Amino acid sequence: MICRPLSAILAIAVSVSPGAAQSIPTPRQHFGFQIGADRSLADWGQLTSYYEKLAETSQRVTVDTLGTTTMGRPFVMLTVTSAENQAHIDELHRIQMALADPRRVSGPAELDSLIANGKTVVLMTHGIHATEVGGSQMAARLLWKLASSDDPAVREILDNVILLDIPSLDPDGLQWVVDYYRTYVGTKYEGAPLPWLYQFYVGHDNNRDWYAFTQKETQLTVTKAHNAWHPEIVHDIHQMGPNQARIFFPPYIDPWEPNVDPGIISGVNQLGSYMAAALTEEGRPGVVIGAVYDAYTPARAYQHYHGGVRILSETASADVATPIEVPRDGIRGGRNYDASRASWNYPMPWTGGRWGLPAIVDYMQAGAMALLTNAARNRTYWLRNFWAINKRAVKKWSSWPEAWVIPADQPDTTGLSYLLRILTMGDVEVHRAKAPFSADGLDFPTGSFVVPMHQPYASFAQALLEVQHYPDLREYPGGPPKRPYDVTAQTLPYLMDVDAVAIDDSLTVGLSDPIPVPAWTFHLSASLSGDGAPRIAIYKSRQEPIAAGWTRWLFDQYHLAYDTLHSADIRKGGLAERYDVLVLQSQTPRSIEDGYPPGTEPPQYVGGLGDEGVEAIREFVRAGGRLVAIEDATDFAIQTFGLDVTNEVDGLSPQDFYIPGSILRLQLASSDVTRGLESESVAWFGNESHAFGVTDPHVRVVARYGTGDPLLSGWALGSRHVAGKPAILEADVGKGSLVLFGFQPNYRGQSVATWPLLFNAIAR
Repeated sequence: MICRPLSAILAIAVSVSPGAAQSIPTPRQHFGFQIGADRSLADWGQLTSYYEKLAETSQRVTVDTLGTTTMGRPFVMLTVTSAENQAHIDELHRIQMALADPRRVSGPAELDSLIANGKTVVLMTHGIHATEVGGSQMAARLLWKLASSDDPAVREILDNVILLDIPSLDPDGLQWVVDYYRTYVGTKYEGAPLPWLYQFYVGHDNNRDWYAFTQKETQLTVTKAHNAWHPEIVHDIHQMGPNQARIFFPPYIDPWEPNVDPGIISGVNQLGSYMAAALTEEGRPGVVIGAVYDAYTPARAYQHYHGGVRILSETASADVATPIEVPRDGIRGGRNYDASRASWNYPMPWTGGRWGLPAIVDYMQAGAMALLTNAARNRTYWLRNFWAINKRAVKKWSSWPEAWVIPADQPDTTGLSYLLRILTMGDVEVHRAKAPFSADGLDFPTGSFVVPMHQPYASFAQALLEVQHYPDLREYPGGPPKRPYDVTAQTLPYLMDVDAVAIDDSLTVGLSDPIPVPAWTFHLSASLSGDGAPRIAIYKSRQEPIAAGWTRWLFDQYHLAYDTLHSADIRKGGLAERYDVLVLQSQTPRSIEDGYPPGTEPPQYVGGLGDEGVEAIREFVRAGGRLVAIEDATDFAIQTFGLDVTNEVDGLSPQDFYIPGSILRLQLASSDVTRGLESESVAWFGNESHAFGVTDPHVRVVARYGTGDPLLSGWALGSRHVAGKPAILEADVGKGSLVLFGFQPNYRGQSVATWPLLFNAIAR
C-alpha cells in the first residue's frame, strides 16, 4: 500500500466536480498577500491550513500528516496527480514497488506492462534549511498551480507524474524564522540572523542526516516518503550565498561516491542540464551547472543508493525576505566557474542589481516545473532506468563482495544496534545466520548478521560499510587541494566500534527472514546515572555551534540531565555551587567571548562571555569544577588558563596539511578519561580539529593520534603533522581540572566509538 495508511492525522481528500477550479483558493486569497512578495512570509500554521484547503477543493490533491516534528508540529506531505490517478493510486503504488524490486517481476512481458502503466514518482522537498525561506514559500504557489490549472503543460504533468511534496523538512525552524523576521521587519534588525539553531538539535546539519537518521524529520521522510514510494526523482530545494550565480542545477562536479550506479549519474546529468536549458530559454540569467557541489557523501543523498536521482537546486539568497542590491563588481564565482563571465556551464551571466524573494520564488518554481515536465515527457525513460538500476544491484556489481557479515555478540552493543538500525531503516535486507558457518577462512557464530549483496539497495550497505579512499584532487600538480563540499569518510564500522567483514565466498548457511528495523539500545556508565551523577551544564552561545546541538541531542538520547547556559547565566558567577562540569563545544575564543557585535542583533542577543564571564569560568574550575573543551574551544581554555600548549597544525598551508573530515587511528593512554576502553580507538578529524604540542609539565597526554600514517578512511594530506601528536589532554587547575579534546568525540551523532571518552570526561 502507499504511504496514506500511515498514521495520517489529516488524510483529507474531498471529491469535487470536474472544472471546479474556481473554488480553489489562490494563495493571495488565503494568505492575504502574494507568495514571494518582499517582506511577506507565511508561517507553518497558515501553510498547513492552505494545504488542507487544496485537498478539500481539488480532486488532484491529498494531504497526509506523517507524524510530528522535534517540537511537536505536524509534518505533512501532499500527493498531487490527476484525479484519475488518484482514483487508482493503490494500483500505481503496486506498480512502483514492483519496479523497485526486479526480483518481483516475472519477465519482459510483465516489465513492459508495468512501464506502460506506471507513473514517474517525484519527491520534492522544501526548506530543510529554514533560513532559506524561498522553498517553503514557493511550495504553496507551485501546489496551487498544480491543483487548479488546466494549462496543457500542467495536465501533462498530472497525467504522467505522481508528485510527493514535503513543503517543509523543518517546520519548527520555519516557524521560528518567520516569527523572528516578522518581529523585527521595519527595524534596524530586519533580516538579522536567527540567534539560535533553526533545527532544535542540529541546525544546518539536518541535511547531513540522510544515512544516520538521527532526527525525527529525517526518519519520517525516509520511512514514509522515500521507502514508501521509492521515487525515481528527488528534487531537494535549497538556497546559497547572494553573490554567486542565481541558481545551480547538476551535473555535480567530481568526485561521485563510487557505489552510485551509472544510470543515476547519467539521469542526474540529463535532468539538471534540461532544467538549466529550460530556465535559460525563458530568459533567466545566472544559471550554472557543473559547479560547486559534488556527490560524494551519502549523508546528503539518500536516493542515490535507492534507485533514484537527487537533483539539488541552490538559488541565490537575499536577507531572508528583504531584498538586497548586489553590485556588478561584487559578483564572484565558486568551484569550477567564474560568475563574472560566461562559460560553457554558465552561459548567461547575471550582471547584478536588485535581488529578493520575488525572484527567488520565480526561479525556484521555474526549476520545479522544468523538472516535472521532464519527468512527465520522459516517463518511460525514468521508469525503465529505475528498473535497470535496481536490476544491476540485484545482479551484484563485480566490485562488491558476495556478502557482509557482522559477527554476533560484539562488545559495543550500542554501536551494533545503531548500525543495524541504519541498514534496516535504509531498506537493506539484513538476515541472521541460523547456524555457525565459515567463509573466506573465517568462522562466524550462530546469529551473526548477514547482508547479502544481491539486493536492490546493496549500494547503500556498501557505501557505509567499506573504507573510503578519497582521491587526491589538486587545483594543479603539487598545489592546494580541491576541497570536497563536505566530508570524505563515513565508514560506520570504525565510527561505531563494530566489526564488519566483506565475504567473497558463496554462503551456504541458512538465513532468517530479513529482520525489521531494530530498536536502538543505549548503555550509559553508572557514574553518569543515579544520585551521584555529576551536575552538567552545556554552554549555549547566541552563536551556538552545530556541534553543541549534537551534544544536546546525544545527552537527550541517554536521558542525561544537563542545563544549557547562555552567556548571561555564566556571567552571574557561582557556577561551582550549581555544577560539576561545564562543556564548551567547538567554538572560537572570539565567538565565545564577544558573540554578536552591537547593532547586528537586538540588544538581548549581542555579546558573549566578556571579561566577567571568562573570570567566572576561571573561578568555576579553580573551585573544583571540570571544564571539557572540544576542538576550537580548546583555544579558549588554553588562553584562559595560560597553558603552554599549542595547536601544531594551525597555520599550515592546505597543500602541506589538509584533513577535511576523515577517520584516524587513536592511541589511548591509561586515564580516567579512557577507562573501560582498549588501547586503540578512532578519532574523527575535521577542519576544526587540533593536534597539540605540549611543553607544560602540568598537562597530561590522554590520547595521541596514531603513529606512522594514522589515516583509516577518507583523505589526509600531510598526515605526518598529526602522527603521534597529542589528541586529548588533561590538566589540574586549582581544585578543578580541564579535559581538552583535539578531535570531535560526537561527530554528527555517529562516532559511537568515542562517546565513552566524552562520558568519562564528564563523569570525572
